[in-house]
Amino acid sequence: MTNGTARSLDALDARIILALDKDPEASALALSRTLGVARNTVHARLRRLEEGGALKSFSRRLDPAALGFGLMAFVSLAISQTRAGSVEGGLAAIPEVIEVHATTGDHDLMARVVARDTADLYRVTNQLLEIDGIVRTSTAISVLEIIPARFDGLLNRLKDQEQPAGRTGV
Repeated sequence: MTNGTARSLDALDARIILALDKDPEASALALSRTLGVARNTVHARLRRLEEGGALKSFSRRLDPAALGFGLMAFVSLAISQTRAGSVEGGLAAIPEVIEVHATTGDHDLMARVVARDTADLYRVTNQLLEIDGIVRTSTAISVLEIIPARFDGLLNRLKDQEQPAGRTGV
């Protein structure tokens, strides 16, 4: 879920993030040289992006298969509205549940889960059904990732926009 208080990114933020995509280990000094921006500006921007929630934890880039979880599935969950709090806590307690979104439509939540194989997925889905407040589930196994999560197109569009008048480098 996105943080409603996170400030919007600008063209310089986009340029910094795209440069980090090219070289994730780049220091603030290296980024400042690459981008032609003061090191202190880059450092302040990175700190603000992290503190504001725009940059997520590094582990979100991890491929679950590298941990032995090569099967990905999406589980639609119908929940009892009076038990929403216990459902959230129950889902958070299952490590194989790696992402959950509140949704519209026939189900209330959509969970992205990982498993080692189909037998392991069966175990995970049974754990989901044991959570107080989950009424029913529907599972779809991902057979192939066609387009992975990506933001470079949006960042490239943003970096090409002009900086608003009166805005300074920080």
